[in-house]
Formats: sequence, structure tokens, C-alpha cells
Amino acid sequence: MLKNKSILAISILITTLGITACQPKKTEPETVEAKQTQAEQQSLKLVGDTEKLNLSLPKCEGKNCPEISIERLNSNQAFIDHFIDQKIIQELAQILEIAPQQAASEAAAIDHAASAASAADAPASNPTAAVIAQVETLAQKLEKQTVPYVQSFLALDQEQKALSSNHKISLMIKPKILNADQPLATVVLNSSSYLGGAHGASAQQYYNFDLEQKKLVLLNDILLEKQRPQLERKAYEAFKQWVIASELSTNVQEYEQAWKFKLSENYYLGQQGLILQYAEYEIGPYVVGLPRLTIPYAELQGILKAAYLPVTEAASEAAKSAEASATKATTKAKS
Repeated sequence: MLKNKSILAISILITTLGITACQPKKTEPETVEAKQTQAEQQSLKLVGDTEKLNLSLPKCEGKNCPEISIERLNSNQAFIDHFIDQKIIQELAQILEIAPQQAASEAAAIDHAASAASAADAPASNPTAAVIAQVETLAQKLEKQTVPYVQSFLALDQEQKALSSNHKISLMIKPKILNADQPLATVVLNSSSYLGGAHGASAQQYYNFDLEQKKLVLLNDILLEKQRPQLERKAYEAFKQWVIASELSTNVQEYEQAWKFKLSENYYLGQQGLILQYAEYEIGPYVVGLPRLTIPYAELQGILKAAYLPVTEAASEAAKSAEASATKATTKAKS
């Protein structure tokens, strides 16, 4: 009897070992290093979308109701979102006029009222809920900052209507991610407005960021040392070609008596070359809109830092530099 029990136990043990051996091996869990690498790669990419601000506008019916739309960037890069928020306010300040004390007092009053309302809505027995209720989102903070400008916009609409004007005023500000990856992440802030008069206005401002260092990158930052004059010469050649191609004049010197060339600081790295963006009336009449000049990357070797050139251009630049160094070393050895 004991012998049978022993045989049965051994059989069960062998069967269990066999089943275990046949089970598929579990894949190794993702290592900490791999997760960190993935997180770092994600942090070096600008990912996000826009969110529309909730603006307090009075009810209006008819075809001449004022239209205002403001959107902000909501991305995985908080420092860029904050920067663009402030640029939105600056853009509003350029379009609409308000008294400085009005902006400060109204924002403070709204902030106090909102805090009091949030605290009142939270149950007294739940202090944690009261604290959470007072936490603002970044969009809500920006909405408060826009209030005096929205009121100025609505006051202007009333002035237009008092003058029996049939014009419908409008204003739009919206950011957009243009380049999301290295070497520079680029956000363009588009704006357009019509506040009465002969025609409206529009603008495009480009902001370029180094995601690794978390900073804004200006035009001078991407140039090799002492190469700004060379870039200006290249841009001037592009300007002359643009004047002729746009049929603005057959004589560039005469054209410059009214619209003189200047090097724009508003830039971004396009697929074909460095794009220099200009504002309305900056280098041409209203009819040309928002002019831009493109300088091909092939012409920017020795002007742009290698990090901001396409891979092929950067490799060519490195090869030329190496060849020049080798030639210099050979000449020195012979002498």
C-alpha cells in the first residue's frame, strides 16, 4: 500500500514538472533603462493640440455680431505653453487698447470673485474639496487675463454700431505646432483681425525652441560666429529676386525708396531652407500680405551651425571642414 502511494506521488510530481516545462516562458519585463530612454525621447518631442478659451460674450442675433476666438497651446512642454500664453496676451495688447490700471483691477476682481464662488460651492465638511475647487487650470488663468481685452473688443463693437456701421468686427488668435522634433520645435502664432476701416490685419510669428535645454532659440543662436553679415547678404539677394518675381518693380533701388530691405528676426527652419517671415507693410505694401524669403540650405553652409542644417548638408559641411584642415596640415608639413 505504501509502495503504491509512493509511486502515485512520484507520478504526480513528474506530471507537474512536465506541465511547468511546457509553459511558454514569460518575456522579460521592460528594463528601467529602456523606459527611461523612451521617456527621454518623448520629452524631446513637442506633442499637443490647441484648446479654445471660454470667453464671456453677450447674446447676439443677426449677421453683424462680433466674433472673437482665442485658442492656447496645450502640450507636453509646459515651458512652451506658458511662453505662448504670454505671447497671446502681448498680441492682444497690440491689437486692442486698454488702460493698464483697468487690466490689473479687473483681473484682480475676477480672481477674488472666482475664488470666493469656488469656496462657497465646496461643502464645509470637506476642506480638501474646497482647496481642489480653487485650483485653476492654465486655460482659466489665461481667460482671466483676456477679460479686459474682450471688454475692449465689445466696446469697440458698440462704437461701430453707434456710428451706424454695418461692418462686423472679428478677432482670432491661434497657435499651431509646425515642427515637433529636433533640431528645433517650432510653434507659429497666427492672428487676424478686422476692427473696421478699409481692411483687416493678420500676422504670423514663429517661435523656435530647444527642447533639451528648454529655451527659446533666436536667429543669432543658429548662426556661426561673425556670419550674420553673410546671412544678410544672402537674404538681400532673395529680397531682390522676390521684388522682381512679384512684379512690384523692375528697379529694386527705386523700390527700396519706399520699402527698404531689412533682415527679419522672425524665422523657422523649413524643409527647403531658412524661412524669413515678414509682417504686413514691413518690406512691401498691404497687397503683398505677409511676405517670406527662403534661403536654400545649400547656400547656408558656413553660415548656419551644422546642428541646424539637414543631415546631408551638415555632412557635406563637415567633409569640407575636414578637407580644409587636412590641406592646411599638409601645407604646413611641406613648409
